[in-house]
Amino acid sequence: CGKSTLLALLGALERPTTGAVLHDGADLGGASESELSRVRRGVGFVFQSAPMIRGLPVWENVTQALVPRGVGPKERRAAAASVLDRLGVAFATDRRPEEISGGERQRVAFARAIVAGPRLLLADEPTSQLDPESAAAVVAAIRSVHADGCTVIVASHDPAVLAVAGEVHPMRNGRRVAR
Repeated sequence: CGKSTLLALLGALERPTTGAVLHDGADLGGASESELSRVRRGVGFVFQSAPMIRGLPVWENVTQALVPRGVGPKERRAAAASVLDRLGVAFATDRRPEEISGGERQRVAFARAIVAGPRLLLADEPTSQLDPESAAAVVAAIRSVHADGCTVIVASHDPAVLAVAGEVHPMRNGRRVAR
């Protein structure tokens, strides 16, 4: 229905072929790569596939966004521990992505998206592969991030996610439809 494309446009991962995507008043369609990169640094992404770097410990996967910001290894590890604990996967800190379940990887991906304190969080079906308890932890984290002042946009079919949404905009065939 176009939800993943919409999230990619909002996160400056894709450029619009028609129309405009405005970020802080600037049209991203005509932005340079360095401007798009700057925009992306303020966005946390949670992809449905939960991609991670194989062979790299979970805590390092979580903190990749902190490296270019000059955050040292000890501070990065502490930040990872905090968000992993918040999402109930602190036990996985030193494990590799290939050593944890799909649901655990999805929660780790969510931790990676929020560790740098983004202004905008874009999540594509963040609970789709999770058991009810894990999904509840992600929903609680979404609410907490939003309460901290982050704008959160979630594409989801999950009734638990929709129940906590401030606004719901159904889509069909790439267009917003009436409820």
